[in-house]
Amino acid sequence: MAERSISELLPALKAGDRVALARAITLIESTRATDRATAIDLLDQLGPAPTTAMRLGITGIPGVGKSTLIDTLGRHAIERGRRVAVLATDPSSRRSGGSILGDKTRMDVLARAEQAFIRPSPSSGQLGGVARRTREVILLCEAAGYDLILVETVGVGQSEADVDSMTDLNLLLTIAGAGDELQGIKRGIMESTDAIVITKADGLEPRALAETMNALRLAIPYLPVRDSGRRPAVLKCDAITGNGIAALWDHVEGLFQQDLATDHVQLRRTTQQVAWMDEAITDGLQRLLSGAPGMEELRTALTAAVRTGQLGALKAADQVLERFRTSGARLP
Repeated sequence: MAERSISELLPALKAGDRVALARAITLIESTRATDRATAIDLLDQLGPAPTTAMRLGITGIPGVGKSTLIDTLGRHAIERGRRVAVLATDPSSRRSGGSILGDKTRMDVLARAEQAFIRPSPSSGQLGGVARRTREVILLCEAAGYDLILVETVGVGQSEADVDSMTDLNLLLTIAGAGDELQGIKRGIMESTDAIVITKADGLEPRALAETMNALRLAIPYLPVRDSGRRPAVLKCDAITGNGIAALWDHVEGLFQQDLATDHVQLRRTTQQVAWMDEAITDGLQRLLSGAPGMEELRTALTAAVRTGQLGALKAADQVLERFRTSGARLP
């Protein structure tokens, strides 16, 4: 996509055109070197992101009902004047590289709403529970006028705390009666959430629900406070019946407005931008290393030596880095 194409795409994107937004996301997610350069130019021309747009991460154990809750919560937010973009991540197969990308089928009502945009993306081997370009897609959605960005992760795990590096607030979804709930939730996730939400609450035996809520509340005082100075609240809801959804939205909206008033949203995003820059540098260095003269042949030979035990892994890595240091490599 040339500069002329960007000049045509950008006005349509900012006018809220869904096709333009989809095209821009496809460009951002492209792995072609020429597309990557164009994508960076496009992002640079978006202008400052609006701080009034809320970025909300949603994670939880498989089967907890993330998509169902997003469908109901998103519709509730639309009724209150929000335009909703959902960025869902589907796990990619390590064998084929493919993904099902079936999130729209689980958010069928929200997907038909004019004020909603749903974009499933493959994880493509990316750790952290989110797709590789999720940060950039958030900026595109905000430029297109969506002011509630819901980032649904693959599932719960220690590395899924990465979603915390790109959102303003995070919800951790869990269920009661599925065994030892606290053992099923990693500490790192609990430290990175602003509310723990027990889902499917209407179908639970009251005693099991009360015991789960109590166990979570007893664990929370042992967590460090968030950068906002808060610890997570424990809430309950049922996305099928709608019970508790209004209270959940009011809680999240209240936290966001509080953080806006104290400039915490801007401070948090500034910190995230710096971390994003560092990650981009690391990514660029990896591309530099891969493109250095003779590097592919050297790595092939060293890989064979490591496999046969003729050379240690750290020694092999030192040889790769030394070749890179002396190659005078330039960005492709």
